[in-house]
Amino acid sequence: MKFEKGTKKWFMGEALREADKAYEKKETPIGAVITRHGEIIARGHNEKETRNDPTHHAEIAAIREACAKVGGWRLSDCDMYVTLEPCVMCAGAIVQARIKRIFIGTADPKAGAAGSLVDILGLDGLNHRVEVLYGLLQEECSRILKEFFKELRKKTN
Repeated sequence: MKFEKGTKKWFMGEALREADKAYEKKETPIGAVITRHGEIIARGHNEKETRNDPTHHAEIAAIREACAKVGGWRLSDCDMYVTLEPCVMCAGAIVQARIKRIFIGTADPKAGAAGSLVDILGLDGLNHRVEVLYGLLQEECSRILKEFFKELRKKTN
């Protein structure tokens, strides 16, 4: 994939590169990047198995790195690009971090918390709402997950 640097597709392509890192570690291939003022300030990919830590999702890793970079927990001038719709835990962290917008590659009908199963990011009554945009490089984001789980099923049969 070749996209012009600094475009939304390029940022999602970088999130896919993070997903590839997770895939190489035999982790569920989900990647995330956080941008601020048109630059990537943080990256993350799943490492639940590697770190034996159920909170080490791509989004949480990227949020932690971004907070360290900006020197605070408020990321209100930041956008997140993530290959798969966040789970409830990650959606809660995204709200708590005050992330402005999230670009989601593909939906997660089984555990998605940005509208598929529940909608934490748009929940009335919370003190922050996140703008959600779906479908950026949807085919590519979906494909890496399908390949991973197809390969995993082959190994367990």
